[in-house]
Amino acid sequence: MSTETAKKPSVLFVCVHNAGRSQMAAAFLTTLGKGEIEVRSAGSAPADKVNPAAVEAMAELGIDMSAEIPKVLTTEAVKESDVVITMGCGDTCPIFPGKRYEDWELEDPAGQGVDAVRPIRDEIKSRIEELIASLTPAT
Repeated sequence: MSTETAKKPSVLFVCVHNAGRSQMAAAFLTTLGKGEIEVRSAGSAPADKVNPAAVEAMAELGIDMSAEIPKVLTTEAVKESDVVITMGCGDTCPIFPGKRYEDWELEDPAGQGVDAVRPIRDEIKSRIEELIASLTPAT
């Protein structure tokens, strides 16, 4: 079966402001997933811009998030995603049957410097690697 005909798994990352954790998770999944997974991120109350410390922490690993813009969470985004991951921020998402829901308890990087963001970034990367392994067939 070619990858063109198979539907890519899709993942939605949700946190309140869509400015730190969910943006880092989406950037990691986009980069490490090598185009095999559709990636979305959103927030219930999106910030005006992505957290500069998160952008800096990701840039240290060669991932550029500087052009990302926080997006508002929509029911459609949840409906179109196979996996919905909230980032330990108590966001409520619409629940649809047949979806996989996870809540990743992660410290909020809002208002923190890059030194505080690095361990959060590294924890997200580790979880993203496990997520990719669970979503893509072994090669």
